Amino acid sequence: MISVSALIFPQSLASSITLPLEIWMAAGQAQQGLSKSSQVQVRTQTVGFTAAPITISGGITITPDHCLKTAPKADVWILPAQWRNPLKLKAYTDIVLPLISQALADQSIVCSVGTASFLLANMGLLKGKPATTHWAYLDLFASHFPDVTLKRRHLITQSQNLYCVGSVNSIADLMVHLIEKKMGIRVAQAVEQQFSPEIRRKFEAAAYQDQGGTAHDDELVLEAQIWLDARSRQAITANQLAEALQISVRNLTRRFTLATGTTPADYHRRRRLEEAKSLLKNSNASLGEVSWRLGFSDPAQFSRWFKSTCRLTPSDYRQASRGKLFTHTV
Repeated sequence: MISVSALIFPQSLASSITLPLEIWMAAGQAQQGLSKSSQVQVRTQTVGFTAAPITISGGITITPDHCLKTAPKADVWILPAQWRNPLKLKAYTDIVLPLISQALADQSIVCSVGTASFLLANMGLLKGKPATTHWAYLDLFASHFPDVTLKRRHLITQSQNLYCVGSVNSIADLMVHLIEKKMGIRVAQAVEQQFSPEIRRKFEAAAYQDQGGTAHDDELVLEAQIWLDARSRQAITANQLAEALQISVRNLTRRFTLATGTTPADYHRRRRLEEAKSLLKNSNASLGEVSWRLGFSDPAQFSRWFKSTCRLTPSDYRQASRGKLFTHTV
């Protein structure tokens, strides 16, 4: 069971609550569709200060599933953006601090959306750590919290299990990233296709991380990642990688998985898929040329591989990824 909770404040931005919860609900449905025998389920819930209905932005009223006193533990906590003046969040600091501190102690993931980073900063949880916020309030944040390392050019920041995002679009990117970590790339791909693949940014492109994908102390695994990154447009076997590093396939797989949380094959597949998506979205290369560049023997083989991992044909992905791009007309 993966539990995702959104904490609700008066005048919270509605979409910063509903969108991440909807994405996780879609992940649960995708998991069941991909594997009927899967035991992984997703539970979403809202938490208020009390059980009384709360009016959020747009005059929408939500009755929380739980109050702070009865809130169950969650794997992921969402702190929604505050509509308008984020300085009002200071009033909630003492009320929310025990819950968020305990969540971090339990190794839960805490994600602030937009101006909710003001709340984390008021709690002192961002001191000396990277953070971001909504672009309109960057200067205000910097003036009130000089001890926080504000990342003005990043839409997402990560410090261990503490994430800040600058916008609602960015929380969608982050949720897809977390779904991939917790539920696998196939579920993440299914969710990504459902929630506008044409506008989504790759997590690594938007995020500032205290610890990235190479933040481990296994030099051999780092060498393996560098070797694979340099061959992201080639078909690579485990034997080829192991031979290049002069280690057995079994030991390499064990060390790679321990250091990165994924196998060398999955790591290379993800990199190769990123290359394929980039070529389809950003170039006019034919499918034959794209398949050749990625080391496939023919377009049909490439199409089968792409659809098996992305759940769309290359042509459908190209159309979807370009579907909302604006064009100049005279």
